[in-house]
Parts: sequence; C-alpha cells; structure tokens
Amino acid sequence: MHELGVVFHIIDDVTDVGLENDLTSITSVTLQLGTVSSVIPEYLTDCWKWAVKKTELLKDAELIIEPIEAISHCEDCLTDFDTIENGKTCPKCGSVHTYLLQGNEFLIKEIAGS
Repeated sequence: MHELGVVFHIIDDVTDVGLENDLTSITSVTLQLGTVSSVIPEYLTDCWKWAVKKTELLKDAELIIEPIEAISHCEDCLTDFDTIENGKTCPKCGSVHTYLLQGNEFLIKEIAGS
C-alpha cells in the first residue's frame, strides 16, 4: 500500500506551507486525484485519518478528494473519449494511436487553515 507514503509526503508539503504562512492549524486539504493515478481514494483517506492524528498542525484536518475523470485523445480521428470505459482504443474509429489527456493527476489544490 503506497498510499501511506503518499500521505506522509502530502503531510510534509502541507506542513511546510502552513509554517511558511504562520498557520496554527489546518482544517482541510483538497486534492485533485485522477481516476487512473494508481492511488486508491479509500486507502488514501484511511491512511490520512490515521497519520494526521500524529501531527499537531493537521490533527483535525479533513481530506477532500476531487476526482478527475480519465480522458484520452485519438490522434487519428481527433476524438476525446472516456479512458476507463474504452481503454486505449478509440470508440469512434478503433485506433490505438491514443494518449491520456487527463486523469493521472495528483495535485494539492487547496489548504484551509487559520
């Protein structure tokens, strides 16, 4: 489960931002998480709940996850399509000359605190 390592990395980054901005507590962290990012949201949330209790700055912080749908693009017919539903094959022309436009992201979008 690499989600625990990911959580520790997020906590380190968020703590640095909080300290740089003289925050005394962080109430929530919003992540944008691609649906094909290889991170399982439920595992991430479980790890988060356990790990933040071991910090002072984030001990009550909520983790908010905003999913980013996986969309691919076909180079042959220029169609954008749902990657999870269709894989790497374009549903319009059947081409496999496709690439992922979005859905692999893992971004800290917002940190709320006081």
